[in-house]
Amino acid sequence: MPETGVIDDATFTEHAERHRHELRVHCYRMTGSFTEAEDMVQEALLRAWRNRASFEGRSTFRAWLYRIATNVCLDALARRGPRRAPNATAPSASPFTGVTWLQPYPDELLDRAAPEEEGPEARAVARETVELAFLATLQHLPPRQRAVLILRDVVGWTADHTASALEMTVPSVKSALQRARATLRDVLPPRRAEWGPATAPSEEERAVLRRFVAASQNADLEGLAALLREDARQTMPPASLVYDGRAAILDMWRPVLTGDGAWGSWISVPVAANRRPAAVNYVRAPGEDAYTAVNLDVLRIEDGRIAEITTFGPEILPAFGLPLTREP
Repeated sequence: MPETGVIDDATFTEHAERHRHELRVHCYRMTGSFTEAEDMVQEALLRAWRNRASFEGRSTFRAWLYRIATNVCLDALARRGPRRAPNATAPSASPFTGVTWLQPYPDELLDRAAPEEEGPEARAVARETVELAFLATLQHLPPRQRAVLILRDVVGWTADHTASALEMTVPSVKSALQRARATLRDVLPPRRAEWGPATAPSEEERAVLRRFVAASQNADLEGLAALLREDARQTMPPASLVYDGRAAILDMWRPVLTGDGAWGSWISVPVAANRRPAAVNYVRAPGEDAYTAVNLDVLRIEDGRIAEITTFGPEILPAFGLPLTREP
C-alpha cells in the first residue's frame, strides 16, 4: 500500500476486500441489522474508492476504512432518525425491548472477518463484542455515543484517534464514552463478565443444543423444562416480546407444540450465531407436504442450562445458507 498519493485500482481492491468482512461486522454493531450492515459496507467501500486520493498514509489503510464506514453509518442513522417500537418499555426491562430490527449474525461469516486467532480482527469478533445483549444495548445509545464506545472499547482506538475520526474534541469523546459505559452497566446482565471470550460454542453448549433440538422435535415439554433455568428468559426482538421465567416460556410453548392447537411436526437444524449455539426451526402443518421455516433460536447457556433464548424470524435464513422450506 503506498504511503501517499493515488492508490491504483488493483492495490485498492486487494486491500479493501481484505477488510470487507471485518467492516461488515463493524457496521452490524452500528446498526444492529445484518441486512443494513451489508448495505453500509457497500456504501463505505464505494465512498472509499471515490476518495482514494485522500488516503495520505497518516494512518493504516484499515483505520482509514473504519473511519469511512463509521461515518457512513452515522449519516444513515441521522437520515433515518430515532427508531423504536411502539409501546416499548424502558431498556432496563430487557435490552432487546424496542429493538425490532435486531438480527443475528452467522458464525461462518464472523470467521471470515477474523481468519487469524490473533490480532485486531480477532478481538473485533470475540464473543463479548458480538453478544446479542451487547448489540441490543448499543442500539439504545445515541448514534455518536455508540460510535465512540465501539471505536474505543471494541476497535481499540485512542481518544485522540476517535476524536479525529468523528470530528469531536477529546473531552467530548471521553464524556460520551463515560455515559455509554454507564448505560451498558445498567442494562446488561450482571453476570456478563463471566460469559467468557470464547470464539465459538463450547462442547458443553453444543451438547445442550442437541438436547434442545431433540426435545423441540419431539414436542417434549418435560425435556425442555429440564434444560431451562428457573429464571430463564425468552425474547423476540421483532415483536418486542419478553417471557420471564421457565413457567412463562413453557406456557408460551405448550399450545404450539402439543394439543389440538399444535402447529404440526417440527424439524430443528443446529447452527451457530453471534458465537452462540442456535437452532433453525421448521414446521410442517397437517396436510402440508413441506416444512416451512418458523424462526431461529439463539441460546445463551450458563452452567449447562439455558439462561436465555433470543428468537428471530426466518427472513434471515439465506444469510445462514439455509432454505425457507424443506422437503421431508
